[in-house]
Amino acid sequence: MRPDPKPIPRERQGDIMETLSVATRSRCEMRDITAQVRDLVARGRQQGRRNGALLLFSPHTTCGLTINEGADPDVRRDMVRFFSAMVPQDAGFDHAEGNSDAHIKTTLHGPSLMLIVEDGQLQLGRWQSIYLCEGDGPRQRTLWAQWLPGEDSTRP
Repeated sequence: MRPDPKPIPRERQGDIMETLSVATRSRCEMRDITAQVRDLVARGRQQGRRNGALLLFSPHTTCGLTINEGADPDVRRDMVRFFSAMVPQDAGFDHAEGNSDAHIKTTLHGPSLMLIVEDGQLQLGRWQSIYLCEGDGPRQRTLWAQWLPGEDSTRP
């Protein structure tokens, strides 16, 4: 089994890639990571990154990312229950390592999100939160975040 990727933050032509570390607690869960992403955006703001996009990427094959309602915790429970019923762990998959369902669920969620940052603030809808969708936990997960610069807010 390959170890989880642990990249070192690096600068490339003014852009920077950073990492977020997320500890999941259950085999299947939707872990709200909105506060961590807002903290990342705040650090970027302190470094002069005010406008652009933030690409958030999961380099794992058994956890993905999504945006959904964050105000009602029942939504998360419903999503976990739905995906577990749709893709049960014991469905008799050919890939018999015990986490085949997690690979399929991750394909449904997707590995990345493109997030808008405007005037140094993460732009989400009123009820939206950012979730890491764990399918094979509990684990320590590493997410990669790549800043994509936009228009400089100080330009005329």
